Amino acid sequence: MPKMCEICGKQSIVGGNISHAHNITKRRFEPNLQRVRTLKNGQVKRMMVCTSCIKAGRVVKAP
Repeated sequence: MPKMCEICGKQSIVGGNISHAHNITKRRFEPNLQRVRTLKNGQVKRMMVCTSCIKAGRVVKAP
């Protein structure tokens, strides 16, 4: 399963580490995903959700 938010679809992207000597190596920027118990269609389900979706209130947490 890819590292991807199940609400907004945010996933990892590729960039570069650049040193002071301007040596460039590839790196990945991972989204901040949290495993959360949510209510979806009246049922409790575990989802991988990014923190920006949790902060924005797009996720209803299960009691």
